[in-house]
Amino acid sequence: MPVVPFVVSFIYETVQKFGGVQLNSKEALAFIKRHGVVLQSARGPVPSLAEAIAGGPIRGSWWGHPKGRSIYSATQAVCESPDILVCKLIDGKITYVHRRLWPALAKLASRFKPEQLAQVRDEHTKSGAHVSRNKPFPMWVPGEILREAEALSVSEAEKALAPFLPARPKP
Repeated sequence: MPVVPFVVSFIYETVQKFGGVQLNSKEALAFIKRHGVVLQSARGPVPSLAEAIAGGPIRGSWWGHPKGRSIYSATQAVCESPDILVCKLIDGKITYVHRRLWPALAKLASRFKPEQLAQVRDEHTKSGAHVSRNKPFPMWVPGEILREAEALSVSEAEKALAPFLPARPKP
């Protein structure tokens, strides 16, 4: 069994056993830091923050889940963190990427579609409407991260991002 699915299933089993976790904002950020890449609520090859809080897979929308308010609070804190990139890295779904992986993303940016690396920000207009704004890569990347990316070898970046890298085209 590949390592990533095993780790994800272990997390789900552990979280289900204990009925979910009540994550405050610091704990939600620590969860993302520990895993590096986390989906907001979708199912995929990495853990889901919403499912970790809920205690397992969520049927339908997490908004209607009994722990929906906790999930909302955690996602708001995560989206406000300067250490988290909110993008659509995995399968076009809202994905959280911890800052420790940004140099590897920058190093291997050419292997991803531009929309995967665009920073996604939700805003509320004066009228109360919800608007999603994207900041293209590398416009959101701090200078020090770009310098770290330059110093990083391709193999180090590949190792850091192995579970998330798109398949390389065959020559």
